[in-house]
Amino acid sequence: MKVFSYIPSFLKDKYFLSAAFFAVWILFFDRNDILTQIDRGEELTSLQKSKQYYAEQIAQESKISEELRSDPATIEKYAREKYLMKRENEDLFIIQPAEE
Repeated sequence: MKVFSYIPSFLKDKYFLSAAFFAVWILFFDRNDILTQIDRGEELTSLQKSKQYYAEQIAQESKISEELRSDPATIEKYAREKYLMKRENEDLFIIQPAEE
C-alpha cells in the first residue's frame, strides 16, 4: 500500500471527491453545461441587437406612415421617389451613380 501513501490526504477525502465530481459533471456533462451557456449568451446578445434594430425600423416606418397619412405633398414626393411616378406632360430622367 505504498502507492496510497504518496496521495495527499485531501484527495482521499470522500467529501472533496464528491464535490469535485459534482463540479466536473455540472460544468461539462450536464445538459446546461458551461459551453452551452456561453453559446446561449452570444445568441441572446445577437437577438437583443436585432430587436433594437427592428424597433428603430418600426419607429422610422411609423413616422413615414404618419407623414403619408397627413400631408398630400409627402404622398406625391414618396410616389415620385419610390415608384418613379410622374405627372402628365412631364419627362422623367433617372440618373444612377457610376460603378467604381
